[in-house]
Amino acid sequence: MDWINLLLLPVLRSVALIVVLLTGFAYLTWYERKLLARFQVRIGPNRAGPYGLLQPIADAVKAVFKEEIVPNMADKAVYMLAPALALIPALIIWAVIPVAKGVPAIADVNIGFLWILAIAGIESYGIILAGWSSNNNYSLLGALRSSAQMISYELPLGVFLVSILMLAGGFSLVSLVETPRAWWEWIWLWLMFPLFFICILAETNRSPFDLPETENELVAGFQTEYGGIKFALFFMAEYINMITTSAIMATLFFGGYRLPFGLLGDVIWLGPFVLAAKVIILLFLFIWVRASVGRPRYDQLMQFNWKFLLPVALGYMIITTLLTVFLK
Repeated sequence: MDWINLLLLPVLRSVALIVVLLTGFAYLTWYERKLLARFQVRIGPNRAGPYGLLQPIADAVKAVFKEEIVPNMADKAVYMLAPALALIPALIIWAVIPVAKGVPAIADVNIGFLWILAIAGIESYGIILAGWSSNNNYSLLGALRSSAQMISYELPLGVFLVSILMLAGGFSLVSLVETPRAWWEWIWLWLMFPLFFICILAETNRSPFDLPETENELVAGFQTEYGGIKFALFFMAEYINMITTSAIMATLFFGGYRLPFGLLGDVIWLGPFVLAAKVIILLFLFIWVRASVGRPRYDQLMQFNWKFLLPVALGYMIITTLLTVFLK
């Protein structure tokens, strides 16, 4: 029954994955609001259900029933399509991320790294088209900022991924997780992690790099003219991107679904829970940075990339090449 393996199982995995990601997005908003409240000595959501656990459902109902307004001078077809273009890449990038021993999310392909780079390259199109099609100056400025920021930070991000690729010796993320690494490889990878995390913050437009939507400068940036369910789709794309990039970082730097020292490595059902725990810890870092670090000026953001981050990434790749040649 080849059609079961080729068609039915991938479809079932895809549906299950989308359900998990949409549920995770909803409660990531609750998780963030609760954590930010604790950082600021507040209580956070506490009205809708016990401990505010029904707040995401209340927010979803509110978004669905809000009035939909389309600007008269907007390019309506592109305006309506842009939110979906922002959301879809955040979902489909999960296709190659392994969630358990020998079990990728959708398929184990030997181009996992290339898939991540390719999808990361098209994530900005939804934001750019939203800002352009709205026919609003604030939206257009937000879109231009987003395109420049993402293109700039994709360069060091790609260089860092090439360095990881050289250490891994293959393009498959499944083999990356399951192949044992030498102690020096782990140390060398962890030295890269803070810089890689900065690139991810810029790629996902998260604070302090949320300059495409700065409320004190651009109202809401590229999403100024969006409301209701279309605004919720942009909101969803941002938070699912956080979950997705956290899963990628957990896979690249912290063993993915595996416990440290190979503990319980053959227990397949445990893998998703281990990966989820690592993702939650990395999401805490996103929120911690938002609560602690002030937003830089836009020119400082770009100078940091071109004058510091990119040269460091190139130097890291050169040293990684030498280490791979002489130590592996």
